[in-house]
Amino acid sequence: MTATAAPISELERSTMRRVAWRILPFLIVCYLIAIIDRGNIGMASLQMNEDLGLTAKVFGFASSLFFFAYFLVEVPSNLAMQRYGARIWIARIMVTWGLISAGTAFVTGANSLYVMRFLLGAAEAGFFPGVLLYLTYWLPAAYRARMVAIFMVAIPAANFIGSPLSGLLLSLDGWMGMRGWHWLFIIEGVPAVLLGIACLFVLTDRPEQAKWLSDEQRGWLIQRLATESAKKTAIGHISLWKLLRHKDIWILALIYSGASAAGSTMSVWAPQLLKTFGLTSMQIGLVNAIPYGIASVLMIIWGRSSDRTGERRWHTAMTMLLIAAGLLMTLFTSSLPATIVMLTMVLVGAYSMKGPFWALVSGWLSSSTAAAGLAAVGALANLIGGGIMVNAYGAIHDATGSYAIALMPLATLCTIAGIMVLVIGRKRQREQAQMADAATVK
Repeated sequence: MTATAAPISELERSTMRRVAWRILPFLIVCYLIAIIDRGNIGMASLQMNEDLGLTAKVFGFASSLFFFAYFLVEVPSNLAMQRYGARIWIARIMVTWGLISAGTAFVTGANSLYVMRFLLGAAEAGFFPGVLLYLTYWLPAAYRARMVAIFMVAIPAANFIGSPLSGLLLSLDGWMGMRGWHWLFIIEGVPAVLLGIACLFVLTDRPEQAKWLSDEQRGWLIQRLATESAKKTAIGHISLWKLLRHKDIWILALIYSGASAAGSTMSVWAPQLLKTFGLTSMQIGLVNAIPYGIASVLMIIWGRSSDRTGERRWHTAMTMLLIAAGLLMTLFTSSLPATIVMLTMVLVGAYSMKGPFWALVSGWLSSSTAAAGLAAVGALANLIGGGIMVNAYGAIHDATGSYAIALMPLATLCTIAGIMVLVIGRKRQREQAQMADAATVK
């Protein structure tokens, strides 16, 4: 079912333009740095693994610890943001993760790497779901898919920028007596600390406090958001532990885990995969940037398409099936051009899925449940997708020596997720239609 867009008044247009330009560019830059700091371990591994004597299994486990910590801390972090406000809490998140990311340069073996990756996950936990929650304070439903897609373009953009940058930083090998991967972590960790401090001056917690909006704009936005909140009839206000036992939360988490796993697995393991073709570190960084550049453009186009048509279910499911198709390609071909095509299909699917999916989820959760609900879905998905799948890839690759076989559990997960979003989406449409009919009868 698609929605017909109502005419947009000049007040609405000017208000949303002001809101978008005020908060999105800054949040995009913050998230871009977060993804660089989270994923730069993949490029660092080109030197670090040999220096520290890390096997694929050990490196996979170390990388996965980020997501286990993320799972444990994400929901409490989002609830803390709701209590203390986005301005203070996002600043806290960024400063701590920047310091820990830079500190990873000083690990001396597997155990210290385990500790730093776990701490990095705990520090960053809450940033992404916190921003999603923050955007619900500012964006009416009709704008969320495209705005979330624009915000989340930071993910592929971070890898598009970060891969060549990391390759360049690795070339600093030997400068001041340190290895290139040491400089990679230190230099890429500093911007997060600086941006965290800037949060205190740039962000505004709620529309009611937005002095940079006119009285008329502020009043329109507050009223529009209040009206939409009153109309929500989905999962209501329940306790956190009941929320985690709610079957729909687990279904949504399983659906999202496919995209989460695809993005996380490629971020960590793609540089190692490309290394098998005999490329230098700089060449790996440049080639690895290609799929992310394409994904950066297509995810915005896909998010706009979802908002324009009002359709979320198929826009989400088709991206999951695209990931699965790309992964299955690895069973039949292993050339460098085919590998680039595979990576492009996987990453386009993983990132194009996010805008429609999160618009779908935020539309199903009530305003009182959104803080814990968004974080619960993200936390569970990161545990399944990042924690388990990233770890599984390393273990299977060590056991079989085949990256194609190591990717098959991920292909299976994405296929199941694509089917599930079609099934649950159809069910929700029927329920909403029945409630609308009942309201008409009354």
